[in-house]
Amino acid sequence: MYVDVSCRQEKKHGQNAFGDYFLSRRFNDEGRVLGVLSDGLGSGVKASILARMTATMLLGFVKEHMDIRRAAETVMNSLPVCQVRGISYATFSVVDCDDEGQVTVVEEGNPDFLWFRGNSILEAPYRLVESRIFPDRLMKLYQFQVAQGDRLVFCSDGVTQAGIGQPGPANLGLGRRGLADFLQARLERHHAIDGTMLAREVVGQAVKLSPNRHPVDDISAVVVHFRTPRRCVLFTGPPFEKRRDAYYARSFDQFPGRKAVCGGTTAALLARELGRTVATAGDFRGGLPPASRMEGVDLVTEGLLTMSRAVKYLESDEPPPGDPAGSLVRFLLSHDIIHVMEGTGVNMANFDPSHVADMDLRRNVVGKLAEALRNRHLKTVAVQRV
Repeated sequence: MYVDVSCRQEKKHGQNAFGDYFLSRRFNDEGRVLGVLSDGLGSGVKASILARMTATMLLGFVKEHMDIRRAAETVMNSLPVCQVRGISYATFSVVDCDDEGQVTVVEEGNPDFLWFRGNSILEAPYRLVESRIFPDRLMKLYQFQVAQGDRLVFCSDGVTQAGIGQPGPANLGLGRRGLADFLQARLERHHAIDGTMLAREVVGQAVKLSPNRHPVDDISAVVVHFRTPRRCVLFTGPPFEKRRDAYYARSFDQFPGRKAVCGGTTAALLARELGRTVATAGDFRGGLPPASRMEGVDLVTEGLLTMSRAVKYLESDEPPPGDPAGSLVRFLLSHDIIHVMEGTGVNMANFDPSHVADMDLRRNVVGKLAEALRNRHLKTVAVQRV
């Protein structure tokens, strides 16, 4: 199964920094995904630093194969206690899972996570681990097996405490029970909702319960979804050997997933070899050439300019605009396993003989695209040079 991790956050009203911090990594060689959500004490820059430090330490320990229980306990024992409030400077939730469905969760101070199968809630067994240094500080350690389709939902207390003191049924705070009810109702109406949308709706509900929709605390929601992977292929650039055009065109056409093409030369090659036509599907937007249409292909765009712009969008935290590069980003992010067919033939439309480095232009752009998809968006990307 594929482990899909999504996070959505909202800052406390009036602050310019997130007091919560979420960090995740996918270790493809181990079939493993790790996520850490930390909530720094208070809000603003100080809370942001504390949360970031906590999440980074935890991820670093586990990355070096330290036992997750030992890693979390080391961090828990390292965090200072606020002398005024008598509580930890940061709380955390850690989830460590693999593509076989084995899950370990460690929580200290954050609201208990929710485990959904369909719209039913399951309870996972846990044991308490006491801090050797602070006897009143407890850590919950869960180890369990999930099934395909299951979801785990984590949040900071900005979600469960949303609505405190406001008119309505959540005047004592949304709480874990209120969050569970909200999620059950949402999953019953839309059982196929993806993790990104579900995390967004959790944060939206917490904001809705805030006075004048102004959050009084940092809000974070993380959804881990275990599901069948969604696959796509992206073909860009002509193959090195022209005599192999027909072979790669058929390989692309027979790929068991959705398909995208970047580059006019590549689109023309496919149209010629597959007996199809390419038609322009719009106008110039954002300074980029318009997208096109081709039978059997889900998205056709211009090549290097569009992919270069897509890299910038992938490296940004803002949603992509409605230009062709934005369409490419949305296409790629809607899939989990991305196969890139990178042609290594020289495209004379982009080749300047006075600049030898231009021969590597496509390779550089494809490399940056794959890196952003892997590192920032936890996608599995395979690049095949043809």
